[in-house]
Amino acid sequence: MPNKVEKQLVDSLFDVLQSPSFTTISTVDFETGAPNVSSISWVLAKSASEIYFAVDNRSRIIENVKANRQIVLTLFADESVFAIAGTTEIVAERLANVPLKLSLVKLVIGEVRDVMFYGSKIVQPPVYDKTYDKVAAEKLDRQVLAAMKSY
Repeated sequence: MPNKVEKQLVDSLFDVLQSPSFTTISTVDFETGAPNVSSISWVLAKSASEIYFAVDNRSRIIENVKANRQIVLTLFADESVFAIAGTTEIVAERLANVPLKLSLVKLVIGEVRDVMFYGSKIVQPPVYDKTYDKVAAEKLDRQVLAAMKSY
């Protein structure tokens, strides 16, 4: 049975992406041409067809998207796994009002594909814990999301 494919985020996925969420990003490595996968959490759906994400501006992700704008974000939600593919654009080399040197990247969604293998569901989505100062982590999350929303 083929997995369902959408051209944009459905409402429930949009809602999940209104706060920091564990996602992975797959890019093409600018040096080797091989796949490169990283975990990120500062991800925000700006609309059903656009997602913003923030990463360290020295990250390999930035070099990769400069060389090849095609990426896939992987999201665990709604008891499934979704591959969100599209084309990127660097919106800001340095995100304002944030103490870290973060770049803001926009993903224009080409497709959203349910990629969970047949006959299964996610019974517990990935859970992560910030291992540094919890108060500082929450403050930084608020600053980054506020800055992302201002674009």
